[in-house]
Parts: sequence; C-alpha cells; structure tokens
Amino acid sequence: MSGDQGGPLVTGHAPGVCADVPDAGPSEKESIVGAVSSLLPVFPWDRLEPYKATAAAHADGIVDLSVGTPVDPVPAVIQQALADAADSHGYPTVWGTAALRDALTAWAGSRLGARDLAHTNVLPIVGSKELVAWLPTQLGLGPGDKVAYPRLAYPTYEVGARLARAEPVVYDDPTTLDPAGLKLLWLNTPSNPTGRVLDADELRRIVAWARGHDVLIASDECYLELGWEADPVSVLHPDVCGGSSEGLIAVHSLSKRSNLAGYRAAFLLGDSAVLGELLQIRKHGGMMVAAPVQAATVAALGDSGHVAEQRERYARRRAALRTAFEAAGFRIEHSEASLYLWATRDEPCWDTVGSLAERGILVAPGDFYGTAGERFVRIAFTATDERVEAAVRRLAD
Repeated sequence: MSGDQGGPLVTGHAPGVCADVPDAGPSEKESIVGAVSSLLPVFPWDRLEPYKATAAAHADGIVDLSVGTPVDPVPAVIQQALADAADSHGYPTVWGTAALRDALTAWAGSRLGARDLAHTNVLPIVGSKELVAWLPTQLGLGPGDKVAYPRLAYPTYEVGARLARAEPVVYDDPTTLDPAGLKLLWLNTPSNPTGRVLDADELRRIVAWARGHDVLIASDECYLELGWEADPVSVLHPDVCGGSSEGLIAVHSLSKRSNLAGYRAAFLLGDSAVLGELLQIRKHGGMMVAAPVQAATVAALGDSGHVAEQRERYARRRAALRTAFEAAGFRIEHSEASLYLWATRDEPCWDTVGSLAERGILVAPGDFYGTAGERFVRIAFTATDERVEAAVRRLAD
C-alpha cells in the first residue's frame, strides 16, 4: 500500500536499519526558525493593510500615496539598452563591466563634483535596500558595536544594525553622539521621510567629527537629484570632504530619478579601502548586478534628458498635492527635496491615516520612521497625474 493511501509504506525493517530511530526533537528546528527574524521589528507596512482595504473600497478607487514607487514608464533609451544586452549568457562580475565603472566615475564627477574617483572608488549593488540592510554585517560589525542613524529615518538602517547584532543608536545631531563603540554613521540627505537637506556646512562639520573619531560615514543620497527648494550636495563634494573620500561612502540609486525600481540598479561611491573589502565579500556571496541591468545603468547615467522630464512630472504633482493638503488644513514641514511631503494636522498619525483612507487616499503613518513622527504622515507624489487629480478633488470636498 502506498503511503498516500494511509497505510505504512514499509511493513518491516530492512537488514541493518535501526527500528527505533527517534524523531529529531523540536528544539533543533526551533533554534533556527525565528533566530534572525526575532531580532527585527514588525514589518511596518503590514499594519497599513486594513487602511488600504478601506481606501480601495472608495467608489472611484484608491489613490495610493503611501509608497514612493515609480508609476511612469522606464525611459526608452534605458529599455533599449536592456534589450540589447538580453543575450547575456555568461555570469556577470560583482565589480561590473569596465563600461559601467567608467559611467559611474563620469557621473560622479559631473553630477556630484567628485572628479578624482577611480574604478576602485565605485561598486555596483543590487538595489540600495540590500546594501543598507547588509552593510553592517558585511563590515564585520557585531555585538559591542554601534550603528547610528537619524531619529526620523528609513526603517532599514535599524534593521541592518539588528541583523548584525550591533546596537542601533538614533541621533538628532550626530556630533553629539558618544563615539565609543560607534563604527558606522548613517546620513540621509535628502531625508526619507522628511525631505530635509543637509547643506555643505553641516556635512563638512559632520565629516570632520567622524574622521576625528575614526567613524565610517555612509551617506544615503538616493534622492539627491530631486531637490525642489534646496540644492542637495553629496558628502563626496570637495567642499565637504576636502577632495578625499577617506572614511566616506555614498549610496545612490536609479529607482527614483530614472524609474528603475524594478531593475534594482544602484551603486556605491567612495573610500577605495572600504569598497575593496566589500567587493571581496560580495564576490563570495555572489551579489552581482545582472548584466542587462549593468548595460541599462550605463544608458541611464549617460542620458540627462529623461531625468529632467521626470523631475517636471514630479514637480507638477508635488505642487498640486501640496496646495490641496494645505487647503485641507495640513501643515507641511521640511519637504524641500525627495518624493514626499511631510505633513501634519497636529493629531496622532493613525487618526490622519484613517481619515484619509475614508476618502480613498492612502498615506504612510509617520511613526513608521520613528516615534518622532507619530503626529505626521508621509505623502508620496509618485501617483499618476490622474490619481493626483482625484486626490485633489477629494481633499476639496
């Protein structure tokens, strides 16, 4: 009788097979399952699902302003480059092609003012989020080490510290931190969620402090090309770093400026010693950007026209939403750059989320980004023009 019919598959014991092998106890399995996930906070977006369902029930459909995901087409020049590289039958390299490294150094020079970077100062990565989550681990940090990040911040900075079993530390001004045990200092300019921009003077002061205490700076600059009321500057600009990338790495992404969130195209720039170490580790881990995506990245960095076109779209949507939310009684703070409005009605953020969901508008609660955001919501202006117009109408009702 076969096992799936309910009877025993074997009725006796073959020679040499022990009849009384005990089942593995649950303790071994339990020691693995949950050993890492238990270190992490609850995934925040799961908490938003009931409000998303409420918003989706609106007669005219949901206007989702909660996640900053691109909704506009991938520019044709990038799609063509991806297609042209489709016959990539061999393994790509973790360091990327020479053409990609040339494109990265050229872009860093022209856009960031970092004109002295060599191939050893660049490293492609598989989207920026994986780097943020795994950087402390790949740097060898662990118990007794500290990872610092802004009090209002993208949750993955904390996740990265916890995955490495390092201590997460929040700050308002990083130069007031106790440097003892501090190994990694995250900056985020322009900020997600607030859109705040650190100017060159602030960055220069922070860089000097970090170098004086031998603390590595990782500057998340993924929204740098989306300044509205400020001109964001990179930590690698010579006015900030003095022309040296020592002790500095900058994280950049093509998800926002080129609508490439689905491509997972991002890169690091900066200290050659740090990037060289990461390159060796990532080689062993097989953390390589797909060859067609490398080709698409070269095309994206070589074409500024699509960036200007996308900025114009976002500028229109931002202006429409800002006017509508302010007219509806919201106060907008910071928001001088990035893809978000940081807004408040001076009430608990979940009350705001619930009220807007009843109008079919979904936004992100500010406490996703820290307790300091508990009376704010983050409003993304990455919806289509038609959905933005729908939000404007509903806010006016």
